[in-house]
Amino acid sequence: MSDKIVLTYQVSADDFTRAGEASSDVKSKLKKMGVKPEIVRKVAIAMYEGEINMVIHANGGSIDVIISPTEISMILEDKGPGIEDIEKAMQAGYSTAPDNIRSLGFGAGMGLPNMKKYSDEMQIESQIGTGTKVTMKVFL
Repeated sequence: MSDKIVLTYQVSADDFTRAGEASSDVKSKLKKMGVKPEIVRKVAIAMYEGEINMVIHANGGSIDVIISPTEISMILEDKGPGIEDIEKAMQAGYSTAPDNIRSLGFGAGMGLPNMKKYSDEMQIESQIGTGTKVTMKVFL
């Protein structure tokens, strides 16, 4: 794995039937590449949580996954409403998901905390009314 591999995915808003397909595809590709199982697990969980957040809160968006010899970077960008209070949103259990989403089993307020927990580095940039960009890295 000497060169970088770039994978790009589009995530649709409110499409719970396809939610998780991007993270599942990355997980499968990393396994085939022989990446250590604990790294694959971290990437899959962090990316899945971000993907679900895009479906629920952000009107969808795009995910770029960059695989290099030293790290796996996941860049999630959306044109959603933005995160009003990032510090508050990072608190486990805090959720702005509506009741209809919670009734589907989502929106427990663990998305951002799990993204941070399962990535080695995470950065959030968000502007109200413009969107959010989350960059996560897992080191190999």
